[in-house]
Amino acid sequence: MTAEGAELAGWARMLADGTRATVCLALLDGRAWTASELARVAKVSRPTISEHLNVLVTGGLLTEVRQGRHRYVRLAGPDTAELIEGLAALAPRRTEVANSLSAVSKRDAFARARTCYDHLAGKLGVALADAMTERGLIDWSDGIALTPEGQAWLEDLGITVEARRGRPAVRSCLDVTERRPHIAGAVGAALCAHALRNGWVKHISGGRALKVDGAVREFGLPSGVVRTLRSP
Repeated sequence: MTAEGAELAGWARMLADGTRATVCLALLDGRAWTASELARVAKVSRPTISEHLNVLVTGGLLTEVRQGRHRYVRLAGPDTAELIEGLAALAPRRTEVANSLSAVSKRDAFARARTCYDHLAGKLGVALADAMTERGLIDWSDGIALTPEGQAWLEDLGITVEARRGRPAVRSCLDVTERRPHIAGAVGAALCAHALRNGWVKHISGGRALKVDGAVREFGLPSGVVRTLRSP
């Protein structure tokens, strides 16, 4: 076995455990969580979740944040988040039966619009990627890249893309519900932050789902798409 193969196998073993996979999926909301919060989500005891978190932190999938006596953990970064989302999208899709109106609403809201770490996902994220492609703002001919027209469009919206060392300007991320790409990278993060800042989307309590406002059409989405995305 090569050193690279051993490293990849080590990462795979970290995510092969259901509790650790559940933790990583929960952390896709981009927040820092306490061990107690994650224990409730994973339905395990506090000592058990601590053991799993130590494995994930040591392995580099999570990073630890200390504030006074409190310990928080979060995903190590956007690359890790995109890895988790991509793996989840490639996993065989199970047909889940929603047995209550609340469960149906929660499932539909998650699929309609949500955050994937720090960028937009779900039908909204995919629709935005489609609209940017159709308008020539991103180019897929050699991977994915922001075009000069795309840069001008961002400037017109007043969006500043924060360059971060080691993070590409734009990257595609396979959407876990739509099974098609949405926009990640620094541009994806800037678009999501702009939408939240202007109230075009708002967080729905208790998860990653977002409520969509009609003003999101300023992203250049067709009016029919916007009507579909607006939360009931």
